[in-house]
Amino acid sequence: MSEKTDIITVNGRQMKASSGAVGQNATVGSRIFDVLNYVIVSIVAFTTILPFIYIIGASFATEYELATRPMFIIPRDVTLDAYRYIFSSNKILLSFGNSVFITVFGTIINLFFTVTMAYAISKTRLRGRNFFLNMIIFSMFFSGGMIPSYIIIANILKMKDTYWSVLLPGAISAYNMMIVKNFFQGIPQELEESAAIDGCNDLGVLWKIVLPLSMPVLATFGLFYAVGHWNAYFGAMIYMSGARNKWPLQVLLREIIILANASAGDMASMDPNFVQPPEQSIKMAVIVVSTVPIMCVYPFLQKYFVKGVMVGALKG
Repeated sequence: MSEKTDIITVNGRQMKASSGAVGQNATVGSRIFDVLNYVIVSIVAFTTILPFIYIIGASFATEYELATRPMFIIPRDVTLDAYRYIFSSNKILLSFGNSVFITVFGTIINLFFTVTMAYAISKTRLRGRNFFLNMIIFSMFFSGGMIPSYIIIANILKMKDTYWSVLLPGAISAYNMMIVKNFFQGIPQELEESAAIDGCNDLGVLWKIVLPLSMPVLATFGLFYAVGHWNAYFGAMIYMSGARNKWPLQVLLREIIILANASAGDMASMDPNFVQPPEQSIKMAVIVVSTVPIMCVYPFLQKYFVKGVMVGALKG
């Protein structure tokens, strides 16, 4: 095997350097390693997205095709009966607006309480700081349960059948707050001291110094809170049972699935012109309708995920 000779200059002297079989083997090995990496990552990505592609295809399929074909991406006979059934009720747009309202204002409430409490707890000069930290940690392991929570929200606070019943009970996550606190502790104290010398109080430091530096972690946990509000249905199902006009999308879609499994008379009550769709494709269409809107937000905040979560978790 021929060797390739290169001329290099070291301290003004020209020297010969040969790169033979060893260098070539290293180059080939690195290329093989890169190819294997791409193949493995592509397989993992494909197996991850394949179920969702199947769900989209199955939502347009007929009942016969769903029963006879265990797996497919593109259906043979495309039908819109499942989506026609879902959108046959005029309540779908109202519930969609309720979900957007709960998601937006719920996320704002979550971030407000999380940031303000995390900023206060991050200060070692806070009186009773250890006591508050211990209470927060205690709440991460123990809770009152569903029945006491219902009694407090429905009977004592009188928030039943209102939006507050799903916005305030989960206003803050202790776990997320602890990570945000660690992120705030990682911000150099010199910046806050300089702002204090210029006349800023604690609120001014938080608004003008801390928050602009905390956009990655705020965007990350803001998306976490938003996804939680968008997918939540159990709280609204319990506390809004008497206010159907305030139901979020998830609760209405749950009722649609229940009606799809009911008798023909119950299904026809939603729309007299409704067509009997395949039961399984309705479930697939419900997944698509409830998932696609929140998925559209991910591309805009994806770049903040690793930076926001890892920095907040490691610095402290």
